[in-house]
Amino acid sequence: MGGEHALDTDRSVDAGPVVDVGHEDVLIVGAGLSGVGAAYRLQTEHPTRSYAILEARDAIGGTWDLFRYPGIRSDSDMFTLGYPFRPWTAAKSIADGGSILQYVRDTAAEFGIDRRIRFGRRVTRASWSSEDARWSVEVAAGDTTEHRTCDFLYLCSGYYSYEGGHTPDIPGLGDFGGDLVHPQKWPANLDVTGRRVVVIGSGATAVTLVPSLAETAEHVTMLQRSPTWMTVLPGTDAASDAIRRRLPEGVGNTVVRWKNILLTQAFYQLCRRAPGKAKALLRAGVARFQPDPEVLDRDYTPRYDPWDQRLCVVPDADLFKAVKKDKAAVVTDRIARVTRTGVELESGRTLDADVLVTATGLEVVACGGIDLRVDGERVVPGEKVTYRGCLLSDVPNLAICIGYVNASWTLRADITARYICRLLARMDARGAAVAVPRLPNGPMERHPLLDLSSGYARRAVDVLPKQGTRSPWVLRQNYIADRVTTGLGSVDRDMEFRRRPARRVADRTATMPVAGA
Repeated sequence: MGGEHALDTDRSVDAGPVVDVGHEDVLIVGAGLSGVGAAYRLQTEHPTRSYAILEARDAIGGTWDLFRYPGIRSDSDMFTLGYPFRPWTAAKSIADGGSILQYVRDTAAEFGIDRRIRFGRRVTRASWSSEDARWSVEVAAGDTTEHRTCDFLYLCSGYYSYEGGHTPDIPGLGDFGGDLVHPQKWPANLDVTGRRVVVIGSGATAVTLVPSLAETAEHVTMLQRSPTWMTVLPGTDAASDAIRRRLPEGVGNTVVRWKNILLTQAFYQLCRRAPGKAKALLRAGVARFQPDPEVLDRDYTPRYDPWDQRLCVVPDADLFKAVKKDKAAVVTDRIARVTRTGVELESGRTLDADVLVTATGLEVVACGGIDLRVDGERVVPGEKVTYRGCLLSDVPNLAICIGYVNASWTLRADITARYICRLLARMDARGAAVAVPRLPNGPMERHPLLDLSSGYARRAVDVLPKQGTRSPWVLRQNYIADRVTTGLGSVDRDMEFRRRPARRVADRTATMPVAGA
């Protein structure tokens, strides 16, 4: 269940030396898009608070530094995926991974955030002490274990494992004689030039990979069990470019950002409230590039309603162009078994392959796989309920960052970061050192945190925290509503505040510098 993904970090006799590094007011875990944004908000709204960012890898960027497969790009437009405090100014609306990575790194450098990042630091355990009102954090740093403490812990590590992706049990997979690759571990030296490639999967990664690989491969086949809903969008947004040309820079960026937010939200609401109309629109969009009704029904018309699973963006119709050139194909069938030279399908058809790519999803993990404990008791994330979409019931002074599934991750991440700053300010105003969300009395249904039927969302049901059915225990998929409820809603509701323990107050007073010293 939820605890199965927690790491057992009990120290062994062979563990390296322990180094006491010191204390920070706030520790942020993860130096990706979310962590950098959180750091900006924290240092802007709470400039007197000390903080550090702990990053397990050796580079800034998170997802955008980890994934190196061909064609990697955003599924969200950059005017909303970008930070509101540092707008995206490039022409490309659907940007490639390298450009996004550089944008995150440039943002960190511009605001001095990169100087607060401690690389090669993987948090393994975090233990809360009510007696001390602080977190004790164990960090693996090479052959050394660092011990750090903090008043508030903010996990910006996402919800998938960086160790590897999800590969289902496919008969005969181990018999394949060619190159077997998962997109999360893409080999830098893999050359598909003149080779036959089969990509297993139909999600965003597969839709991205196929046209990119088709540029050099002999042929690429996207093998799917069932279709996914797709929408064709221009890689460059002409309307947004026109707005930015005609308006002052700050105003133009804001108008474009809100235009895209409103359009995205409006279409999502259409999908949920009138799925039949949404299906007709999406089908008509694909029919412009694949007019054969039989093919359209078989390969591009899913059985589920739009936004029951994530919508796949096809920028500039690149997938359909590759199919039209006969450089790629979409095949809807089930795998009977994998052989040494390809894939045998249940229909009796065989797909020859030199390279087999398992674009079969992510391995979900909660709270970065950190072993969390409160006063010695292990926290099982799957048993907790999220408060304002970011705090965990009965867990003091800890937040997690979970982005939207129906819009840009950054929209929700920024709302969360600003809410954490509000909470810290409220704690200061009350003279409190501890804030703990407490579930209200009375029954309340619990639902999965991710409102999708996708495979990774189903696998996450028992791993990730749950959400409730009423505010502030609901994670809405609605940016506009969240701006109101999370941005302006009560910080005190269902929240228990506690003052700093007397011993901590005495310790802080004893270590305060003497005026004039």
